[in-house]
Amino acid sequence: MGVLLKNTHIPVLLREVIRTLAVQPGGRYIDCTLGGGGHAQAILEHSSPGGQLLGIDADPEAIEASTERLKLFKKSILLVNENFVNLRDICIRYDFFPVHGILFDLGLSSLQLDEGGRGFSFQHDAPLDMRFNPAQTTSAADIINTSSEADLSGLLRKYGEEIHSRQIARRVIQKRPIQTTGELAHIIEQAVGGRRGKIHPATRTFQALRIAVNHEMQNLESALKQAVSLLGFGGRLAVISYHSLEDRIVKHLLQRESRDCICPPEVIQCVCGHKASLKIITRKIIYPSLAEIEMNPRSRSAKLRAAERVIDASGRYERTVEELDSSIGDSNCGWGRPMMIEKLRKTFLSLQSSS
Repeated sequence: MGVLLKNTHIPVLLREVIRTLAVQPGGRYIDCTLGGGGHAQAILEHSSPGGQLLGIDADPEAIEASTERLKLFKKSILLVNENFVNLRDICIRYDFFPVHGILFDLGLSSLQLDEGGRGFSFQHDAPLDMRFNPAQTTSAADIINTSSEADLSGLLRKYGEEIHSRQIARRVIQKRPIQTTGELAHIIEQAVGGRRGKIHPATRTFQALRIAVNHEMQNLESALKQAVSLLGFGGRLAVISYHSLEDRIVKHLLQRESRDCICPPEVIQCVCGHKASLKIITRKIIYPSLAEIEMNPRSRSAKLRAAERVIDASGRYERTVEELDSSIGDSNCGWGRPMMIEKLRKTFLSLQSSS
């Protein structure tokens, strides 16, 4: 997520991300939410010389914009137009693991918000779409115009934490078909009795619809689990969230993976066999500074959490990454290193199959 200022994309919490990921020369990094390419550019600059970055985004327009922005690093980047729910498959396909750092920035990009053509924002009257990738089958209009009142109300309550979900769902059913963001925002205002305070009454509904259309919560939980398995020893995972639902998923996963035992409290002796794979390095959430919020109001709800990969008693991950580190600075640094990559590939695939 970021803001367009004089045609320049400025990413959220940029310095904090670079510091938290401990970006180093020659490192290998994954940006799972490429967006406008701001974080990716900074990671490449700080990992030079020899750094590599795999950028992933479900939005083809983000890939196009980032390709232009990152053209000076074209020998060090690989950009993939896919959803991050396929993270592990993408990394295996391109032999890009283990890595030193993985970033998720879960906010909408400025490209999506300011362009306005796909209905992510009610600031622009546009078709009710909200698909990250136009190839997806279900749009926000499909959900709005085909869901039952009970299903729509439940969706708004679950993904938008909307306290007026019943009133909004009832009004939507009465007024449909609804085709544009402007229509929907006006109907929501009517349903809740007009606008109160600084936050527009349609905000939570639009959030809920976007989450449902793109299966964001399910995909996030899956992708985070995959990310842990792709980090080398000492590798960092950093996640920027913007609302309580996604932050809760991030928090719970980091807490779970930083404990040796995840048995229920009533179990006296551990039977789960779970071993910690992460160490939380942000005991306190990192928030944007007042100066950043003033420059980019969209950053005001951002929360950064991070963790570091640890090894089990066998030390298998440590040996794997020592092999990786010994290759940094090799003149063949690129998408090559075929012998080392094949060795690491076999090691990690065997670890994944046994976990």
